[in-house]
Amino acid sequence: MGLKIIENFDSSFTLELDAKQTLFSLLTSENFIQQITTQLPGKKLEFIELMFQPVPYSTETPKGMPKEFEKYHESTDYIIINVPPNFMFKAKIFKPSRLCVIYKITSN
Repeated sequence: MGLKIIENFDSSFTLELDAKQTLFSLLTSENFIQQITTQLPGKKLEFIELMFQPVPYSTETPKGMPKEFEKYHESTDYIIINVPPNFMFKAKIFKPSRLCVIYKITSN
């Protein structure tokens, strides 16, 4: 079985308003933020409401994300989180099947 080369991948998506509100509520919940900040002692997170669908790795997208989001990956001021599958289910988001979100890291 060989590898399938993907030349173009459409990473655009739209979320229903209710689904987006539910997802944002889960992503900004105090419990979830605390889980993330245990790995970042002395730091706080601010959800900046940016999200993207991961894309296949290629020469054009070596980080597995749309080009416009690579600046966040390269910065120490931001953290990219995979949205937990149970959050996707609770928000009734089935397409796309995976999302990543971006948080800004700030000091206490």
